[in-house]
Amino acid sequence: MSRAQISALVFGVGGFGALVAATASNEWKVTTRASSVITATWVYQGLWMNCAGYIQACRGLMIAAVSLGFFGSIFALFGMKCTKVGGSDKAKAKIACLAGIVFILSGLCSMTGCSLYANKITTEFFDPLYVEQKYELGAALFIGWAGASLCIIGGVIFCFSISDNNKPPRLGYSYNGATSVLSSRTKYHGAEGDFKTTTPSKQFDKNAYV
Repeated sequence: MSRAQISALVFGVGGFGALVAATASNEWKVTTRASSVITATWVYQGLWMNCAGYIQACRGLMIAAVSLGFFGSIFALFGMKCTKVGGSDKAKAKIACLAGIVFILSGLCSMTGCSLYANKITTEFFDPLYVEQKYELGAALFIGWAGASLCIIGGVIFCFSISDNNKPPRLGYSYNGATSVLSSRTKYHGAEGDFKTTTPSKQFDKNAYV
């Protein structure tokens, strides 16, 4: 199992969960209304409490982000090396790359939706001519940004995990150095023995000096 794919799956699924929580949250913007000198009332608003044009655009982007994150998680499970579905290693590599692209698109949709909503809040807050109730950034925006970052990181890791899937398997290597040295010595001694047997021995007769 590839560690890179495990990390990518953790980032992607974690980001998907954060996007779901941010989309369903009512804390996209927050403000306080002082009912007295001591007490104050916190007022929250989410994506589903207003029908303004920019809110509908943010709503559509977050729904797209959640949908893409869901399909990205499914593709990621099929593209993992540890699963038995998805076909061969090449097919799994393509599925993992597709999961990475889907996760990246999910993160970009969430990043765009949250940034558009935050830009509207800050524009109204610092506008001196805006006389209605002013709001501040809510916790759901930061959750959405964090989830988008996790999805993008997981998607990038999934895209780069193709190189791990395409690596050829390592072949086993056995060291035969000692055997080679032993065989070479045996051959050397054998050759020396043959040389001794084939070399004619010099026999000296005592009559040769007479």
